[in-house]
Order: sequence, then structure tokens, then C-alpha cells
Amino acid sequence: MRVPRLSTEEAKRAAADIGIPEYMGDLSVFQMLLNHPPVARALNDLLALLIFKGKLDGRLRELVIMRIGWVTGSVYEWTQHWRVATGMDIDPDDIVAVRDWEPSERFDDADRAVLAATDETLRDGAISADTWEACERHVGGAEELIELVVAIGNWRMFSALLRSLEVPLEDGVEPWPPDGLRPTP
Repeated sequence: MRVPRLSTEEAKRAAADIGIPEYMGDLSVFQMLLNHPPVARALNDLLALLIFKGKLDGRLRELVIMRIGWVTGSVYEWTQHWRVATGMDIDPDDIVAVRDWEPSERFDDADRAVLAATDETLRDGAISADTWEACERHVGGAEELIELVVAIGNWRMFSALLRSLEVPLEDGVEPWPPDGLRPTP
């Protein structure tokens, strides 16, 4: 850890003081982010919008996050969103398949479009014209497309934040389900 980690009680108090849900204080990442309350608040607000009020299909969002976690080697991101994705009844085999998605037959056109958009953004910094057209055909309208770009950017930023701050997993949480394989960033 590169910055102090507040205790769960301190983090819950700090969260309540700035108007974010106290349960965020249970997460290691917020136990660290709450050392800077305005940043913690801004990040929480964006996460809440994307996860709970977003227009982008939840499966597509989680495939994006899992791909970013895998490609960037973010143990925390992969592990946390493994739990989120499986909690949404996304097939664990689909989640594992994001590691090498292109030859997989598990993904439909929308899945493939967002995974290509994710890879292009990670590699090139932007989504190509051909992939954008595929996203327009299979993902949704302007709101969903904007959200896709924001989601890719948000979870890429979170990957860098998690890895740079060396945010540990919560006590008792096992990394990299289900098979223990780890990426090589």
C-alpha cells in the first residue's frame, strides 16, 4: 500500500460525512480513496451512475471491466468484478473467455463489439471507425455509446489507480477466480 488505509469504521464515518453509502467503507479501495474525500465522492458518483443507473447493458459493462482487469493485470478489478458479474448470473465460462475472446464462440455480436472497443481503446487510445459502427449496430444509441466510452475509460483509470496505489483485496477474498491464472501485463 502506498497511501494509508483507513479502518472500516473510519472509512464508513468518512463516507457518511461526504454523502456516499457507508457500505463503501467496507471496500479496500475506498478505505484508501477516503483519504481524499472529494475524489472519493466523485469516483463513487460515477460508479453509482454507471453500475446502478446506466443505460449500457450490465452484461456488456461487466465484459468490458473483466477484459480491462485481465489485460492490465489488475487483480483487484478482476476479483471484485468476478463477484459482480457472477452475481448478475453472467456465465463464469463467458467471464473466463474474455481472456482470449476473439477465437471464442461464447460471444454474440454485441459482446464482440464492446470487447473490440475495449481492446482498441487500451491499445490505441480510441475506438476505430469499423468497431464504432459495430457498436452502433449492436450496443444501442447515443447514451449507450457514450456510456461505453466512459465505462472503458473509467475502469481503465481504476485499474491504474488500483495497481499504482497497491490496493489490497479485502480480507478473506481469494484472487483470480476460478482457476488461479494470472495475466502478464
